Amino acid sequence: MDGTKLQLKVYSGYGKAAKRIGFPYQQFRPTSANNPLATTALQSLYCSFTTNFRYDQPNKYGQATWLGIFDGTNVDPGDFLVGHQGTYFVAAMQDTLPIYCVQCNRTISVLRVTIADQVGAIGEGGDAQEVEVAMMTGWPASILQGTKGEQNDAKLPSDVRTPWWSILFPDYPGVILRTSDVIRDDIGRKYIISSAELTDMGWRITAMQAQV
Repeated sequence: MDGTKLQLKVYSGYGKAAKRIGFPYQQFRPTSANNPLATTALQSLYCSFTTNFRYDQPNKYGQATWLGIFDGTNVDPGDFLVGHQGTYFVAAMQDTLPIYCVQCNRTISVLRVTIADQVGAIGEGGDAQEVEVAMMTGWPASILQGTKGEQNDAKLPSDVRTPWWSILFPDYPGVILRTSDVIRDDIGRKYIISSAELTDMGWRITAMQAQV
């Protein structure tokens, strides 16, 4: 027995358990930075998601992560699983450890704001209208409330704090996010990235909600 054989046995065991307690999910692997679920599914496999292997605790508010029970033999980190309880992405498949997954509740597009180059009638240039250039579109993601809000400069009695959000989604090769990039979701919210951390489990973003 070596590590490779042990890993295959672990995944085989997960697969057998999922056939008993799981539901069918479709597996998708992004092939471009746009609409990763628009491709043909790689396979259908039974999956179950839990907070622990005892199945004795439900998930809680503000918690996007789950343990995935399924045959991971032909699954890679960054793959999406779509089925009975929505959409998940596989965040990590560490050797002999549980498969770490994130449940997605929104679909997002990531855009970079640029300034259009324009010159006036008298040949004078300056700041022109902002243009949003799409870098990633149609990506399932987890967007959950952060721990703080931002007070605006006016500080009027009726003002409320601008909310902050924690955003998780897989990375795509060649796309590097940075502060001030924009995220828009499927329900019309706009977020300005404050910090973008590229981890071995994908992007971990802190963003402030902005006016559309």
